[in-house]
Amino acid sequence: MEKLSIVVPCYNEEDNVIPFYHESKSFIEKMDIEVEYVFVDDGSRDQTLKVLRQLSNQQSNVRFISFSRNFGKEAGILAGLTYASGTAVILMDADLQHPPSLIPEMWKYYKEGYDQVIAKRNRKGENFTRRKISNLFYKLANKFVDEVEMIDGIGDFRLLSRPALDALLELKEYNRFSKGLFSWIGYSEKIIEFENVQRANGEGKWSFNGLLNYAIDGILSFNNRPLRIAIYGGLFITFFGFIYILMTLINYFINGIETPGYFTTISAIILLGGVQLTFLGIIGEYIGRIYYEAKKRPHYLIKEKSLEE
Repeated sequence: MEKLSIVVPCYNEEDNVIPFYHESKSFIEKMDIEVEYVFVDDGSRDQTLKVLRQLSNQQSNVRFISFSRNFGKEAGILAGLTYASGTAVILMDADLQHPPSLIPEMWKYYKEGYDQVIAKRNRKGENFTRRKISNLFYKLANKFVDEVEMIDGIGDFRLLSRPALDALLELKEYNRFSKGLFSWIGYSEKIIEFENVQRANGEGKWSFNGLLNYAIDGILSFNNRPLRIAIYGGLFITFFGFIYILMTLINYFINGIETPGYFTTISAIILLGGVQLTFLGIIGEYIGRIYYEAKKRPHYLIKEKSLEE
């Protein structure tokens, strides 16, 4: 009998773990497969770990991993996928925004031969500002990012076959951006759509700053175009700088020496200084990523677990 692993990263989800388990179980019971749950407690500050311990003691197919601190969702995803033992894996959130009712449909397409069955949500009921910002991010990302395509509404909620999962685990980089990695590995894909669902309990964990940093990670993780922009921008400014010098020199020969204008000087300093700092920041981002990769620190540290890798 084939085995399905359901990987669930959790951060402060004490009110959602049990409802998620029971709702997903109600759909899985109708399927003739073996199922294991792999919950990953990402250093929660509430009673999530206590709830996971109790659930694991009561249900033989429930396993959990608990980090020593909060390492972020990317680390939680990686840990869950690493410890999953199924022939296929479904990655889901615990807040029920990823409907468990889609599990049988995802499994059906997996049995038809798809290596990735991807759930794509619409944005009904979502905050207008956040929806527009998300749309803008995907448009910009796909203009800048090489090798992968990111589609609005597609996130982590998906089924991976064992070959696709093994390929994903071969990617060892420290700065992970799973949306891009899922696309990068390729393999046959099937997209299914679902209605946007609000959280069952609690509040979302993503702040505006968090989403902005995540967007920057996504753009920088799969291309070096910002560095190219820095080069082209530098050449562009240098070209017009030479033109300005030539015009000033011609004016000197025609009209003689004039007192330099304060506005012109300050404007040039501010403009060029801002451009230089921007490009230094871009270069610094890449150097910082090299620095983190070179240290080869683990993606996460496990404090407690109820399963073996």
